[in-house]
Amino acid sequence: METSFAFLAVAAAPAGGGLTVLLPLLLIPVLYFVMIRPQQKRQKQWQAMLGSIKTGDRVTTTGGIRGTILSIKDDAIVIRVAPDNLKLEVAKNAIASVTTQESASGA
Repeated sequence: METSFAFLAVAAAPAGGGLTVLLPLLLIPVLYFVMIRPQQKRQKQWQAMLGSIKTGDRVTTTGGIRGTILSIKDDAIVIRVAPDNLKLEVAKNAIASVTTQESASGA
């Protein structure tokens, strides 16, 4: 008797499931342009920034340390930090932003 009531409850449900099935498929392009695409664009800009760094550029690390690049290795960068001219070796991936000498003197 219980199974017959469950069957009747399912059979009496409205058959408007077509839109609910298509809704997730319609949201995939929206999510791509709102979330995934901007993140990929930022990642490409960051990779280009890391590829264009050179000795003498002023950098800021993700930890907030600011310094001037002394040397560049494969996966690490040696920076000089003021005021004591302390030399630090940081991972290349830890560089958050770069200010080149040309843009610093032109501003």
